[in-house]
Amino acid sequence: MLNLPLQQFKAFSEDQPWLSLFFFAVGSLSIARVVYQSVVVLFQTFVVPGTSLNRYGARKGAWAVVTGASDGIGKEFSFQLAKAGFNVLLVARNPELLKSTAQDIEQKYSSVSTKVHSIDFSKDDEAAYSGFAAALNGLDIGVLVNNVGKSHNMPANFVETPRDEIKDIVSINVNATLRVTYEILPGMVQRKRGLILNIGSFAGAIPSPMLATYSGTKAFLATWTSALAEEVKKDNVTVEHVNTYFVVSKLSKIRKPSLFIPTPASYVRAVLSKIGLACGAAFGPIPSTSTPFWAHALMHYGITLINSPKLFIDYTHGLHKDIRRRALKKLEREAKAQ
Repeated sequence: MLNLPLQQFKAFSEDQPWLSLFFFAVGSLSIARVVYQSVVVLFQTFVVPGTSLNRYGARKGAWAVVTGASDGIGKEFSFQLAKAGFNVLLVARNPELLKSTAQDIEQKYSSVSTKVHSIDFSKDDEAAYSGFAAALNGLDIGVLVNNVGKSHNMPANFVETPRDEIKDIVSINVNATLRVTYEILPGMVQRKRGLILNIGSFAGAIPSPMLATYSGTKAFLATWTSALAEEVKKDNVTVEHVNTYFVVSKLSKIRKPSLFIPTPASYVRAVLSKIGLACGAAFGPIPSTSTPFWAHALMHYGITLINSPKLFIDYTHGLHKDIRRRALKKLEREAKAQ
């Protein structure tokens, strides 16, 4: 029928008024659906406050455990959770940076206590994980931030990626998250109270050529979070996958903030103020995902509306080809300068 000349179609519609009514109803419902979704996303992102951190033990002696806590986003989570009233256990590889960060937190927030634990998550060391478990003894843990992560040194095709780099990415992004959560979650279930934030990436939602291993680990994190959240919601434990675009950090190799690239402070503030709200991920395909920072939220919702994975995969591939080309040129210049 769609191939009929326009006049014939109009005539047929006049003879069959129910057909016009049907198309009008379908069009109206489609528009209403988009309007409703947009209002929900905007309302959650800009208006509605998230769940109070008091629900998870803030100012009641509870502890927050933050991995990758010595720098960037992890360091900022440590400070802002301390400000909210949690004692903080900072976990990372560099003991000196951890101690310095812990001292800064206690100087700024004298009412909270800190502990540090040094572990190299890339090693998959059983003895090291046993030591981590021992460091948790006696702590009432209300919040866990699985922030530690590793990406590629530069974009590269999978077959050109060093084996050690692949191993480290999987060990840190997947194994460490599983092992840390496995040690902490039973206590939350027993106490019927807890919050687990798994810091994800847009690379998990959009398959990212030339960052294939990193992208795969972040996709795992999103799916695993969704499954785990359903298991423990009966125990009053919130598990949330925090979908993230670029943030100023060593991991992203971005030094200056912009409209769509916040500082760690702005990003963490958004995350902690929107607990329990999906924001830009409200109508995404994976439950228990949140995209709380406003610019990231609008981007994520836009991607959901366009719903063209191949378009974004192609764009990402071109972007990474360009980043690799510029990175190789930089290495070449540095080699000539030596």
